[in-house]
Parts: sequence; structure tokens; C-alpha cells
Amino acid sequence: MANKILITGANGFVGSSLVLVLIKKNIEYRAVARRTNVGTVAAGNIDAHTQWSEALLDIDVIVHTAARAHILNDNVLDPLSEFRKVNVDGTLNLARQALAAGVRRFIFISSIGVNGNQSSQPFLEDDQPNPVEPYALSKLEAEIGLRDLLVGSSMELVIIRPPLVYGANAPGNFGRLIQAVAKGIPLPLGAIHNQRSLVALDNLVDLIVTCIDHPAAANQIFLAGDGEDLSTTELLQKMAKALGVSSRLIPIPMWCLQFGARLLGKQAMAQRLCGSLQVDISKAQNVLGWRPPLTVDQALQKTADDFLKRNA
Repeated sequence: MANKILITGANGFVGSSLVLVLIKKNIEYRAVARRTNVGTVAAGNIDAHTQWSEALLDIDVIVHTAARAHILNDNVLDPLSEFRKVNVDGTLNLARQALAAGVRRFIFISSIGVNGNQSSQPFLEDDQPNPVEPYALSKLEAEIGLRDLLVGSSMELVIIRPPLVYGANAPGNFGRLIQAVAKGIPLPLGAIHNQRSLVALDNLVDLIVTCIDHPAAANQIFLAGDGEDLSTTELLQKMAKALGVSSRLIPIPMWCLQFGARLLGKQAMAQRLCGSLQVDISKAQNVLGWRPPLTVDQALQKTADDFLKRNA
């Protein structure tokens, strides 16, 4: 196993879970967050000017989870420019300093949005990129910049593209959905016949840990996922079962939802709820011998148990 791991975004949803796993495995690490916390090194804002020399001392592998992610009701005039400052400029600045410091491997947590926001068949790693949203475009630009920077160098690059990540205390849309289901709020999502790939937080972290030291991971791209695809309706039904409540889903036809979303200017939300987005994880399985340790049902039950405990 690698000598010492640097984790950026260590207070975030993925980074904090990764820290806990490394502690359990007795793997030496250094956690970096925007602000100093117990057991972390403060990096401040991550951009083209961040100084990483102290954090990079004796580091063998970097897992770069820090990013400017989707922001609800983001009011900045130029969202792409703001995403680029952190996700592109900040990432490449870190990689340049890591290369100079002799870091062996750089693991970049990207996004399935690089492939696109909908699929007619499961995405593969070598599909033509088709980012639609500014966040995903910034992730693609970071990927391209990293490959250009590190080609022929001594530092190995691993790129992981996860779809929606869910788990205990998940932020964003998944967090809002589980709250709505737990409260018994009727949802007009009882007749959605799409297929979407998700990845449980535990499964994503397990893949990241596998990529830290697996020789075959070097200079590869991997898509992450649970290996089980669900419709939005099936996901909500499973979520309700895990929470021990009835699923109150109204079977509104998808075309009605999509039409209403267009009238309200909520097409992106409708796409995430009604559209299909599938990923093929066979490369990670075949190249790394990796298998998701949790099934969807197991991961949802763990998520529900945590939700119920925190809201008791």
C-alpha cells in the first residue's frame, strides 16, 4: 500500500468517508480542507495560486475530491468561469506542484457528466465526451489538462467518474428526496420508466481505495456505479421500504411532468428525474477485479438507518 495519502476536500461528503476508511485500514494519510479542523491541514481557497508545499511533504498518492460542485440557485454571472477557477485552475496547480514534489499517483474524482447527462445505452470510459452543464465541462477541461500535463511524466493519473453519489447525510437532490419520502409527502413520480445508475458512497470509496495502489489503475479512466440500474420510481419505492414508510407516489405520465417542467423552466430537474443515465462498470471489474461491496438495497438501508437515527 502507498506510503502516505493526501486527501483534498477531506471535510466533504466523499472525502470525509474516505478518511474514515483509511483510518480503519491503518493507512497513513494527510487530510486537507479549506479550513483547519481536527486532523486536517488548511488549504484555504483552492485555485491557481494555492500553495501546497507543506501539504505535499512525503506524499505518495493524492486523492483529489475537492471541487466547486453544483450550487442550488447559483447567482454568479458566469458560472463556468467560477467552476474553472477551482475545478480546472486549482486542480492543475495542485498537479504541477505534486509532480515537482515527486508524488507517484494523482487520483482525480471527476463526474459522469463528462460523458453527458443522458444515455441511450450505458456509458463507457472511451465514449466521446458530451458535457452539458458548466460543472461537467469544467471537469472535462481538468481531465484534459491533467493528461496533457502528465503525459510522459513520472506521475500516474487515475480518473474516476461517478454518477449521483448517495449515502448517509447525502447533500443535494438525493438528500431532498429522502426527506420528502420520510415525511410522506405525495410525489408525482409513480410512473417513471427510466433507468439510472447511482453509486453508493461506500462503493465509490471502495473503488477509490482500490485505485490508490493497484498497478493496473495507472493512467486509466474508470466509471463508478453500483452495478444495478433503477427507475426513479423504483428508487423511491426502495427508499420508502428502507425507511419503513409507505411510498406515496402518484402515477403522473412522464410526458406530463416534462411538459410542466418546460412551462416552469425546470427542464434540468425533469431530466434528472425522468431521463435515463446508465454507466457500464465492467472496466473497473475486469481491469481491477473490483466489485461494489454493497448492493443497492444494502446501501439504501444503511442510508435510511442513518437518516432515522439523526432525525429521531
